[in-house]
Amino acid sequence: MKPPPFKYHACRTIDEAVGILDSDPDDSKVLAGGQSLVPVLNLRLAAPENLVDINSIEGLDHIRVQPDHVAIGAATRQFAVERSDQIHSVLPVVREALSHVGHSQIRNRGTIVGSICHADPAAEMPAVFLTVGGEITARSATGTRTIGSDDFFESYLTTLLEPNEIVTEVKFDVPSGRTGWYFEEVARRHGDFAILGVVALISLEADTVSRARITIFGGAPTPLRMTAVEQLITGVKASEIGGDLLERAADEASAAVRPTDDIHGSADYRRHVAGLLTKRAITRSLDRAGSPA
Repeated sequence: MKPPPFKYHACRTIDEAVGILDSDPDDSKVLAGGQSLVPVLNLRLAAPENLVDINSIEGLDHIRVQPDHVAIGAATRQFAVERSDQIHSVLPVVREALSHVGHSQIRNRGTIVGSICHADPAAEMPAVFLTVGGEITARSATGTRTIGSDDFFESYLTTLLEPNEIVTEVKFDVPSGRTGWYFEEVARRHGDFAILGVVALISLEADTVSRARITIFGGAPTPLRMTAVEQLITGVKASEIGGDLLERAADEASAAVRPTDDIHGSADYRRHVAGLLTKRAITRSLDRAGSPA
């Protein structure tokens, strides 16, 4: 299949790109990796007048690892992030999640920012962004603003971004202290979109959970924080988390998701998997956080 006709703009500066968007915001699309946009165009699900290519804009393909955050540019390929030992040393959950994104050919072209902005509720990177925490930087003709991860996703394929804005960078928070992590998804085949998945980060002070962030993806119109589960285990000693408490966590997760039936699985099946993955995420994250010396 072929896309509908459009005007192609190979922009050299961010000012040029946001200028085109500002002149026709409702009929323009931004192209970075194109691994989500191009199929949508080919299926004629979108027919923009303008395709704004940002790949030639200098400075949008960076990776910067700081003590408290990791910054990734809008044109940075997923494979570059996946192979970054610097990122892996502070956020190993990112590499694990990326290994499930499509196949290597997809990750060689696709971008982290593009996946987050596409906001597919069954995709891995939006769930990682919501779990790890951080912010995106959006640029328009009138200026720059930041949007936090907890506020960014609104609904299915919908974010807080305005049509005249381009995301130039995403920042992931780097957790402090002893933090364990976990990622798992259930899919028909490796590389397929998840039927359901979980991302978790759990931090300990001594033997007590000081911070927990757990997200289910594929079970609602957006990736969904399991806030009731997080509250249930926060302040509890790791040695006391098991048995009945894990079952309560599973029940909370199953009740929190809002899945639908489709050809890949029923809503009941997804609710059941949400509970199982939540228990596993808590247990494995605590194991990785380790015990006090």
